[in-house]
Amino acid sequence: MTATTVSKRPGGGDGGGPDMSAAVRLRATRWYQQPRWRRLAALLGTALVGAQVTGREGTSSDIFLALKENTTGTGMWIWLGAALLVWVMREFVSEQIGAAWSWTREQARSASSGPLSQGREAWRGRPLVRWLVLTAVAVFLVVLPLLVTPYWRTVLVDQIGIYVLLVIGLNVVVGWAGMLDLGFIAFFAIGAYSAAFWTGSLPVEPPVVLNNFLVIPIAVVTCLVAGVLLGAPTLRLRGDYLAIVTLGFHEIVYLAAKNWREVTGGTSGASVDRFEIDLGFFSYRWGLDTKPYYWLLLAVIVLLIFLFVRLEHSRVGRAWTAIREDEVAAAATGVDTVRFKLLAFAIGASTSGVAGVIYASKLGYINSELFVLLFSILVLSYVIFGGMGSIPGVLLGAAILIWLPEALRDWVPAQDRYMYLGALLVVMMIYRPQGLLPSRRRRRELEMAEEGTGGADALSTSEGRKV
Repeated sequence: MTATTVSKRPGGGDGGGPDMSAAVRLRATRWYQQPRWRRLAALLGTALVGAQVTGREGTSSDIFLALKENTTGTGMWIWLGAALLVWVMREFVSEQIGAAWSWTREQARSASSGPLSQGREAWRGRPLVRWLVLTAVAVFLVVLPLLVTPYWRTVLVDQIGIYVLLVIGLNVVVGWAGMLDLGFIAFFAIGAYSAAFWTGSLPVEPPVVLNNFLVIPIAVVTCLVAGVLLGAPTLRLRGDYLAIVTLGFHEIVYLAAKNWREVTGGTSGASVDRFEIDLGFFSYRWGLDTKPYYWLLLAVIVLLIFLFVRLEHSRVGRAWTAIREDEVAAAATGVDTVRFKLLAFAIGASTSGVAGVIYASKLGYINSELFVLLFSILVLSYVIFGGMGSIPGVLLGAAILIWLPEALRDWVPAQDRYMYLGALLVVMMIYRPQGLLPSRRRRRELEMAEEGTGGADALSTSEGRKV
């Protein structure tokens, strides 16, 4: 016969006395410590901050005016209502939303393997249709400056067109070869000052004064040499170390342009001649009208896209892909990593030379403050946002991120516009790190990196595949 002994605790009860109840109460999670209510508090705090950031600005006479107006105004209630709506959907209908999303994805997969897939195959098998679509897009781009206001024509030329040239070049270095470059605007500055020098606009006289069109190949060669000079001593560096070196290169070029006043003009800058054609029987000089510059940029961009698409699928492009995925493995299989990394730096820099000449000739004036570090960061952001390694992706990323601050100019003060740009980048990197339109290779590499099946991160410093 077995007896069960029940231990008695002081205070009475078989393990459930006052002492045990006190311990249970101490270990209990308070209602405000539960994840649901913590998330509500975080969303309400975000709403308060958002209302203050997007509301009325303060004044020097009343430093609490903005706080009072934004706390009691309509904007505060809109932010609070949006925060509560997000919280309710997250806490109470997230399962239904998740089930609906899963069902939609399944339907999309089944459709892609059915008529949609057959439609894609038919599209690929009909080059005439593709050419007609591409022709329609080309015609739209040609007539685009005739359809927009003068302000947006200026944005198309001075910002979108120039930055599209820059992202095409940086995509070679970052997207294809996998080398993090934070000093890309330095080559842009070299191209611009090349235009100023060879047109006789700087304090120093050139050996011969050239037309702006003739300066373009010279600027390309100059930036090619600068790219090789930057790449040669940095071939053994990767990741963060390479980024620091390229950042230093940018600062050297920027400070030289700023302080070498007897050569560059310093912060006072220099006037630059505009484009001009003189064939004897026909002459034309570019003036303040932005349309000729737009069409010139469009022609250059189309030519570069054609050449770079061919380059991506060539032996050189495949070598860059191998270096990006795993440099050690690429070298072990016979890829000359030194040569191809130098080639990436040189080719990427050459497009900046073209952009620099066109930009300087369009503005008619340059100084050192046009080439600060912020622009290098912006160009890199455009490439990552659009999708590294994808030419359509980087073009779309540059267009959207340049358009956004300009579209907000009527509602958001100038000093606050880039805050929205930063918020968009944060959200994008959290939910879609591969970018808007990533290349198929890049998307596959990110999936492998997340699964731990390969060292596929283009900006990583790993020297071999993960096991």
